[in-house]
Amino acid sequence: MVFPVHALAHRPLTARAVAELVGLSAASCVSDDFDAVDAEVRRRGWSWEEHLVCESFRTAEQHVLCSDGVSPFGDPDGRVFLVFGELYPVDPHDEKMANGPWLYGLMDRWQEQPGWSGRRSCTGQDCETVLTQAAQAVTAHLGTPPERMVPSSPAMANGPALTHRIWRTPTHALILGPAADNGPYGYLTHLQLSCTPLACGPDLPAADDEDGLTDWITTHVDW
Repeated sequence: MVFPVHALAHRPLTARAVAELVGLSAASCVSDDFDAVDAEVRRRGWSWEEHLVCESFRTAEQHVLCSDGVSPFGDPDGRVFLVFGELYPVDPHDEKMANGPWLYGLMDRWQEQPGWSGRRSCTGQDCETVLTQAAQAVTAHLGTPPERMVPSSPAMANGPALTHRIWRTPTHALILGPAADNGPYGYLTHLQLSCTPLACGPDLPAADDEDGLTDWITTHVDW
């Protein structure tokens, strides 16, 4: 069965955006002081974002960036998440589409951002295509294909089972795939690239340890 999706919005991920994300932990440290963070945000051509995802940033490439702390700059122990897609999955328990009108409005808000595009309706394969294109950008920056490709678990995010891809640097895990929505709504699903310290969890489990891999991914990407 091809799992249907009510709506999909995305802004293509680029190798430059991946490089900026990966480089945040090694950037000059900026304290959590609001004025200091604001100055760095403006220097980078970013802006503050309060509507799509609460207390986040909008990067110069119009992706949404979230972090554990107020400042994502120069913290090797911090976790950062770059949202480049948003999908409104079909809820089989919502037969009357009770959530449809207001969730479509939220999807419109994502789609209307500069450089973003959207479609209604679509399938899980359409979302998978967006992830595949994003993976090419990560590979272009890191110079290596993903180390692991793992089907997502329903416990990770609403919607169709999509692919999680994992890369590792000497210090960080990069995980590309669907993630639970942490915006002001709770029913949608992010398509995101996470850059989190390897120390967030134990070593990467064996390829045949599906439950272990699911737990490992969740530990690194759950906000």
